[in-house]
Amino acid sequence: MKPPIVQRVRSTLFDLLLAVWTGLFLPVLAVLWLCGSPERSVRLACRMWAHGALVSLRWLVGLTYAERGRHNIPNEPCLIVANHQSTWETLAFLILFPDVAIVAKQELLTIPVFSWFLRKSPMILIDRESGSKAIRKMVEESQAALAQGRSVLIFPEGTRKPVSEPIAFKRGVELLYAKLGRPVLPVALNSGHFWRLGWPYKRAGTISVSYLDPIPPGLAAAEFTRKAEQLLEAERRSSWPQAA
Repeated sequence: MKPPIVQRVRSTLFDLLLAVWTGLFLPVLAVLWLCGSPERSVRLACRMWAHGALVSLRWLVGLTYAERGRHNIPNEPCLIVANHQSTWETLAFLILFPDVAIVAKQELLTIPVFSWFLRKSPMILIDRESGSKAIRKMVEESQAALAQGRSVLIFPEGTRKPVSEPIAFKRGVELLYAKLGRPVLPVALNSGHFWRLGWPYKRAGTISVSYLDPIPPGLAAAEFTRKAEQLLEAERRSSWPQAA
């Protein structure tokens, strides 16, 4: 492992470069806005931005990723459930699943530039405080995304969790599963070992992205939740980080 001071410097350089890279997309945003914000073009711009961020992360921090189990990805648009440990996966999923519709909390709309892309992509933005109304909106917009050929991604834990915390779903994902009637792809990540919540810097290494056995539609809600949690938890426990 590189000395912490080196990682701190590299991590700080990445943060600065990301800010500059994001700023360079302001003219792109303006052009897209003048063209009526076409959804496909907005999503393409999102992927270009995310790709640049991941390349910078690899060059400056030495943090990359390795995928396992790509044969498990369904051939049709599906519901993707993933554990949530860091900011990394919100970038990476834009590349791993082009045109994905991400279920995100409405609070993210306070972030300049990023909020515009969230609205125009469009992503599925919900107000978690609105209860059943939020769930109804999530289901309706997920159905619309699937009808367009877009897979839907949700982080069923609701927020980023420490790497040591067992996986437990919030209420609502089981209803989404029941209403969509699509295969579910569980995706396990160990990104929090490298880009950890509350850490002052990012670590070099290789993040593991594991595509697990798909869960077929039609299971009882409790059975689905139990199966998905068990699959992700087993992978969380077995996925040891490869630090550089």
